[in-house]
Amino acid sequence: MKAIETTGRIEKSGHLKLDNPLTSHSNQKVKVIVLYDEDDEINEKLWLSSFSDNPAFAFLKDEKENIYTLNDGKPVKK
Repeated sequence: MKAIETTGRIEKSGHLKLDNPLTSHSNQKVKVIVLYDEDDEINEKLWLSSFSDNPAFAFLKDEKENIYTLNDGKPVKK
């Protein structure tokens, strides 16, 4: 697997817009990893929806994964 590094922005619609077009390897399926500065805030709804729609986390919807209750653990003191 080869890598191409470029920059871009996440639009309000959630689409990724690259600063420069990728002219090579058009119509080829790619894997995308998004890196961002921790100072930049990502819209909380976008963040949550990306996890809720991601099939990698589908197992969390299984009732068997609900192993904790509000009675577990100790309260956090402020």
